[in-house]
Amino acid sequence: MSTKQSNFQEQLTPDHKDLSPWQLQNSKFFWGSRTYLMGVLNVTPDSFSDGGLFNTVETAVQQAQHLIASGADILDIGGQSTRPQAETISLETELDRVLPVIQTLEHLFQTGQLSPLPISIDTTRAAVARAAVQAGACLVNDVSGGTYDPDMFATVAELEVPIILMHLRGTPQTMQQLTEYENLLAEITNFLAQQIDRAIAADIPRDSIAVDPGIGFAKTSTQNLEILRRLPELKQLGCPILIGTSRKSFIGHLLNQPDPQQRIWGTAATCCAAIAAGADILRVHDVKQMREVCCVADAIWRE
Repeated sequence: MSTKQSNFQEQLTPDHKDLSPWQLQNSKFFWGSRTYLMGVLNVTPDSFSDGGLFNTVETAVQQAQHLIASGADILDIGGQSTRPQAETISLETELDRVLPVIQTLEHLFQTGQLSPLPISIDTTRAAVARAAVQAGACLVNDVSGGTYDPDMFATVAELEVPIILMHLRGTPQTMQQLTEYENLLAEITNFLAQQIDRAIAADIPRDSIAVDPGIGFAKTSTQNLEILRRLPELKQLGCPILIGTSRKSFIGHLLNQPDPQQRIWGTAATCCAAIAAGADILRVHDVKQMREVCCVADAIWRE
């Protein structure tokens, strides 16, 4: 094998096996051993792909059952849509959306009616994170990277749960006008490094932090593709990497497919690319199909 080929292989091969594993309730996550799937459960009326489909406790629990049966490793429950132009809801509304679902799932887990699975709370609010963890969640997924709520890091440290920090500029109302970068990956990496330092300063252990470059958030379609190509550059942060491309608009642009639910195979291509480049967690809607992608891609790219 030539030096050029060897360097290319080294760049693409995931190398997170030295990271400390996560213990989320009864599940242990050994980074670098395989790709883990975070199943999306939006209990909202206005999310870009499935808004309104699961915004009752009954329909949300049914979808959770489907995601679990399909092979999800984590359930990511969110009550605030973060699609472009999404309106910000009140704290009370967000709590009213997510807490009954988490409490119902936790009851089903505890009584053996449903196979238990770690629950992540998708929120930028410390008060929602606290209430969700008290109800049964064990992971916080903050799309603002801890920038929207000054109490988020202290709250997560007190709760002693891991946190996922995502790169974002602006708000859902403004982010798509904030896509000018001098060096896209350098600026994403610098932002995440700063937020990691702030989290550590708030007593969140480094090995309890994962990062997400925020595909689709203050990024153009071309920039989203660049992130996937240059994803190995995020490994320098020394944290597990989450990638969320599922059904997003840049895939629709490439496929000329306006219906997000018809973007499964485009999503599959991005998931395979992310695995090859070292992603540890994929946040997806179509768990069954992406589980098959992971099985094959892991066999190719992970030793």
